[in-house]
Amino acid sequence: MTLAERKNKNLSFDEVWAIVEENIQGMKELREAQREAQREADKRQAEAEKRQAETEKLFKQQKIEADKRHAELEKQLGKLGGRFGEMIECMVKPNLISKFKELGFKFTKVHQDTTIKDEENNIISEADFILENGDKVMIVEVKSKPSIEDIKYHIKRMGKMRKYADLHGDKRKYLGAVAGMVVNENVYRFALKNGFFVIIPAGDTFNIIAPSGEYSPREW
Repeated sequence: MTLAERKNKNLSFDEVWAIVEENIQGMKELREAQREAQREADKRQAEAEKRQAETEKLFKQQKIEADKRHAELEKQLGKLGGRFGEMIECMVKPNLISKFKELGFKFTKVHQDTTIKDEENNIISEADFILENGDKVMIVEVKSKPSIEDIKYHIKRMGKMRKYADLHGDKRKYLGAVAGMVVNENVYRFALKNGFFVIIPAGDTFNIIAPSGEYSPREW
């Protein structure tokens, strides 16, 4: 029976009460359905939050393990890099003077692992190799795999060496070189661009690449 029909019909008390009970029951069922829907939504939200918490916990554990592995790898690479550096020094030292002689430099002395320490003038620096004669000094930095930052630091080292030389009346020209077991193309070009000689392995020996063309050896 439609609402209009109910309005147009004289209903008994029992019929009216039955309609009221019907509406009350419908409202109860609706509220119960809403509560059930809310319970399901809360349950799904709780499960989602639990899964998220478990995922975050797992991610943190994996990150901790990854950080540990990375730290150990860095440690091992550091040791390996040091060994490569020692290998390069052993390979380079015996032939440095003769190799530079092929490029027109007649060095008469070579010094290894030299430390300059002048605390009074705030000059502290180290050099893997120093080649010298009466006119020129070549400062050689050795790295297993030199980087752009290594080249920039070598530029600063050359400035310190120049300052130290001036303070001690050394008027010779200072030049720089970088040696590496592996030298990336961008590092190679950056070194030449800044006037450094680049020393790279070649079979059982090594080659020295001099800045040329648009670049020229830089003197300090």
